[in-house]
Amino acid sequence: MKKHNVLPLLKGLLVVILLNIIGNLFFKRFDVTEDQRYTLSQPTKALVAKFREPVIIDVLLSGDMPSEFAKLQDETKLLLSALTAENPNINFDFVNPIEETSNRNQTITELQQIGLTPANVTIEENGKVSQEIVFPWAMVNYNNNTVRVPLLKNKLGSTTEDRINNSVQELEYGFADALTKLSTKEKKKVAVLKGNGQLGDEYLADFLGTIKAYYNIGAFTLDSVENNPQKTLQQLSTYDLALIAKPTEAFSEKEKYVLDQYLVNGGKSVWLLDKVAMELDSLFNPSGSAVALQRDLNIDDVLFRYGIRINPVMVNDLYNTPIVLASGEHTESQYNPLPWVYHPMVFSKNNHPINTNIEALRLQFANVIDTLKNGYDKTILLQSSPLSKFEGVPKQIALEAITNPPEKGAYTNQGNLPLGVLVEGEFKSAYTNRVKPFKLSGHKEKGSYNKMLVVADGDIIKNQLRQGQPLPLGYDKWTNNTYGNKEFLLNSLNYLLDDTGLINIRNKKIAIPILDVEKIAGQKTKWQLINIVIPTLLVFFLIFGFNQLRKRKLAR
Repeated sequence: MKKHNVLPLLKGLLVVILLNIIGNLFFKRFDVTEDQRYTLSQPTKALVAKFREPVIIDVLLSGDMPSEFAKLQDETKLLLSALTAENPNINFDFVNPIEETSNRNQTITELQQIGLTPANVTIEENGKVSQEIVFPWAMVNYNNNTVRVPLLKNKLGSTTEDRINNSVQELEYGFADALTKLSTKEKKKVAVLKGNGQLGDEYLADFLGTIKAYYNIGAFTLDSVENNPQKTLQQLSTYDLALIAKPTEAFSEKEKYVLDQYLVNGGKSVWLLDKVAMELDSLFNPSGSAVALQRDLNIDDVLFRYGIRINPVMVNDLYNTPIVLASGEHTESQYNPLPWVYHPMVFSKNNHPINTNIEALRLQFANVIDTLKNGYDKTILLQSSPLSKFEGVPKQIALEAITNPPEKGAYTNQGNLPLGVLVEGEFKSAYTNRVKPFKLSGHKEKGSYNKMLVVADGDIIKNQLRQGQPLPLGYDKWTNNTYGNKEFLLNSLNYLLDDTGLINIRNKKIAIPILDVEKIAGQKTKWQLINIVIPTLLVFFLIFGFNQLRKRKLAR
């Protein structure tokens, strides 16, 4: 090889070596997507930076995936690559838990026993239909602790495109949520109020078990207010938030005053209240009916101060969640899901970080909230469908109403009834210019900026039981449907307690382009011809043109 040919080759080789050295010393990732989907949000970056020891993430999506999950697999890998690029202590691996196992069914059972629910996927290709089992989960391991991350986001009635979009939308939140659980050391405190006939622990078990990863929880009773109200308020004030879940007995004036001062002094609160006494179980009697009555909780004046009034009416909604009733003889009973207008299905308004990108909620015998004009900011987070109305009490409710489907015309000029409201502002005492039930040192007429949530349904937080054991909140054991109650309440606590990092991550919007399978099948031949014929013709014309130029050059 001649010297003048070797020199450019050596220069090029030197440039390549220098670029590799610079690339290793100064690593930089560039995200050129329109929605910046591969750029981590600032809360996630701050969270990832906390880890000084290895974090191992096992993703149970490996091997040849059905097309529905291939995109989820790729997007998960890209997100985890971004986490690793941000902090080298984070490592990940993709595994197939049911591949090359001698006892596949036993492995599937063991995975289900630890809470990893598989997804049954129907694959249709070239006219053939087959079933595949996929475990769309990840396990985040840190310091001998493990947090499970569901990768598949299901929404009622969602299409394949929506299903994948929702899942990818939640990926960063899911892993950030797991890392938050593993890194949180100092936790805020949540008081679960007792003493006024609130829901029993067995019906709060799943939600309280969920928030234990974020907050310290303690049961708190207001009974001691009769003997030592000052001490009761001091003890309650050590908690950052009070959870009042479906009280059935009226609050005394002393209890109300303690709660009033707790709010004015900065205590956050979640009120889950029923102003109508009616339960589905009360209908399972020989007559199949019961009378819905007003429930007096003696808390209206406190809520009224903040521009909230819960009306003693029941929501009747054409968009509802079913109940399951048995039909036929005892030996041949059939259980059929039937629409029940008093259990509204509430779709998120997506107008606030709390309710963005969550599944539909299930409410039971919900009431209607009026928002009154005053100095507080009020955001309606939950509302009934446009085809809904309210019914006053007392009213007899009978199961036989299922046999008479309501007419759509009966729901005109009502609808969109407020069911859950967030109140924010500088809280003022409801006992201003009023006689106090007892003398309290340090009484405040006006406090600083505060927040509270009021939902006109106490059952929103109630989980079902199976053989006395609590089931996941939002899961209906009769229909196998899962609703977004837990997500909504968890987001609410995160927001009220100023843990807005996770909520902001959840609000990140990503647009995932999905191929139209039907369109592909219909235009398959067309695009095959285009992809084969056009490149072939292009090569032919290039060769022809090159030969013509060569002939002209030689002719000279």
